[in-house]
Amino acid sequence: MALRQFPDATPDAGISPHRPRHRLRLALVSAAAGVLLAVLWSFELVDKVIGDNVANTVLGHDAKETAITGTVAGLLFAFVSGFAGTFTACNIAVAASVGPMSQVSGADPAGGTRQALRALLRPVGWLTLGMVAVSASYGVVGVLAGDRLPQLSTDVVGGVPVRLIQSSVVFGVIGLALIYLGLAALKLVPDVFAHRPVARVVTIGALVGGFLVGRPYPMFNKLFHWAVDTGNPLYGALAFTLQSLGNIVLVTVVFAVAVAISRGRFLAWMADPRRAAVVTGALLVALGVFTVVYWDVRVPALFGFGWFPRMPYN
Repeated sequence: MALRQFPDATPDAGISPHRPRHRLRLALVSAAAGVLLAVLWSFELVDKVIGDNVANTVLGHDAKETAITGTVAGLLFAFVSGFAGTFTACNIAVAASVGPMSQVSGADPAGGTRQALRALLRPVGWLTLGMVAVSASYGVVGVLAGDRLPQLSTDVVGGVPVRLIQSSVVFGVIGLALIYLGLAALKLVPDVFAHRPVARVVTIGALVGGFLVGRPYPMFNKLFHWAVDTGNPLYGALAFTLQSLGNIVLVTVVFAVAVAISRGRFLAWMADPRRAAVVTGALLVALGVFTVVYWDVRVPALFGFGWFPRMPYN
């Protein structure tokens, strides 16, 4: 009877419609957290201190300065540079996938750790499907288009590098999409995936794959040029796929560890519709707002377009 009286209280609907103020408050707090993160974010720390050191350590040489020699070296560089860029501003939003993934695991909370870990393959697989569809396609297009793409251009328009203009446009669109998905999870806007949780995960995977379309990360730029120089679209597709897979390694490991340590209880905890909506909505709104504010307000402000507060360490 409860489900008939209150349609929004279905497993896919999220938070009960009796408490819209709380949902709106959560959305506003999450948005504020996203803005604060954009203000405090240190690209020097995540790009150079963390990213460069991780890549240099894994590869055993200076990742930026050492030339890529050969196909195997290029593909290895693709995966390692993707992993090294986990915490960059053009990838951190992948953390928002944890909530939606937990809703499509298909795991029986009483099945224990082994059954829960097997169930990880399902959500990770759907996320990867959406991601690879976009990243592999862009790898093919990137090699065929080459330097005609703004992302590989060295031109400057109005004092702003053309490649950063592409970044602002792409990440602005992705950020808005994440915000909408977050608000939909909180039932503040219509949820087109209300009864299609798998489609939600695939869509988020596609957005993660789309990160490559706007990514200005220096090591990705190096990989992109290598792929174009090979002249082989298949290499481009494989290299971009490996880059994207490297991007989600950490979030996949964190997800698996949470399930293993809790012996599957994490999935049981996330099975509660209201709790799942809170986690999913908060993460998507916060990281979506961060993405929009960082790339469409903070970055342009660095070139004199508008104003944005700057920290002493940036």
